[in-house]
Order: sequence, then C-alpha cells, then structure tokens
Amino acid sequence: MAVIETIHLRKTYNEKTDIPVHAINDVSLTIDPGEFTAIVGPSGSGKTTLLNIIGGLDHPTEGKVLIDGKDISTMSENALIDFRLHHIGFVFQAYNLIPVLTAKENVSFVMLLQKKSKSECEQRAIALLQEVGLADKINNRPSELSGGQQQRVAIARALASYPRFVLADEPTANLDSVSATHLLDIMAKLNREEKITFIFSTHDSRVIERARRVITLEDGKIVSDQRQHVS
Repeated sequence: MAVIETIHLRKTYNEKTDIPVHAINDVSLTIDPGEFTAIVGPSGSGKTTLLNIIGGLDHPTEGKVLIDGKDISTMSENALIDFRLHHIGFVFQAYNLIPVLTAKENVSFVMLLQKKSKSECEQRAIALLQEVGLADKINNRPSELSGGQQQRVAIARALASYPRFVLADEPTANLDSVSATHLLDIMAKLNREEKITFIFSTHDSRVIERARRVITLEDGKIVSDQRQHVS
C-alpha cells in the first residue's frame, strides 16, 4: 500500500474573487514506503503548499489526502494534530527548534507529547543525536550550535516519533555547502539503511541529484514525474 496518496488535490486562494489563485491544481500522486523523493519547481509552483497539505498543516480546497489509506483531509483540527504527532516527521528550512531547550530536550519533546516515559525519551533522543553525529552536543542549546548542527537536531527530532514518513521543506536552504552535503549524507543513509521515507520540497540541485524520484510542479500542476538511478 502507498504510504501517501493524493487524489485530484486542489488548493485555491481568493476563490470567491475574479482572480482565483490555483496554488495546487488537480494533483494526484502516490508515494510508496522507502522513497527518497524531491518535489521541485520554480518559486510559486506550489511545492510548499503541496507539502503542507500532505502533512496536514493546510487543508485542500478539493480532493483527498490518504495516509496509509486513511483520509486526513476530512479530519478535525484536533484529530489532525494528534495524527501528525504520531505519524509524520517535519524538517523545516528555519529549523524551528525551541531556543530554551537543549538538543536532547528538543528531540525528546515530541515523545513527551506522545506520553512516553522520560527515560525512554532520553534514551531515544541520545541515540538519534549520536546517529546524526551530535553525540558531543546533546546538552547544547540551539544558539550554541551551527546552522548545520541545528538542522541535524531537527532531523533527529523528526525521527523521534517513529513517523511513517518525513517531510523536509527546503532543509538545505540556509546551510553552507559542506553542512548541506553532510546533512544529505545523513538522510540518504537513514533512507537506505532504515528505509525511512523522505519527501523534499527543494530548489537545491544537490538534493535533486540524490533523489531517486523527482516530481516537477509548474503553476500547481505536475508536469514531470521521473525516476532516476542514484549510485
């Protein structure tokens, strides 16, 4: 079964005016478990809107979003919050870490919301931070970390809840080339070895080159959907 399926998805802004804006226009696609997929296109093509709708952060005007066959587009806001907490990991361009918490506490936070025990949260947070190469930074706050290190904390946090997939919105946009390459190495390794499904919204050619599937949007429509071999 596909982990994600969108069916005739539309998102229209200003729909009751003379000039409606079709941010997403009849997008139907499926994402299978274990994919490493990049959604690309020019600014304003609908990449981030599509990612936000798939992640339940925004509602479609029309159409359905199925996660493991469950239609999230009809869920109440409270049900969506709970669903996101248990099924979807997010990595944002701006990191979105909590400034007053350490790296370990930032990663633990989502698990505490899931009502897991403090010891379980701490053990998994430490293990994940070790996995992304931050074993020596677990007690550092975001202000004490570089941009690349903060984004690695964000990846660890996204994986903490054992999500069905991770949505990464321009995750390398604020990083230098060395940090971006290191970050992509980590995500590619997690995808390859642990079969974690990643879906990116990106302009970054380095992400596109590593993706095994590249979906191109223009004016809210899919204009190309290509598989590519990655060595």
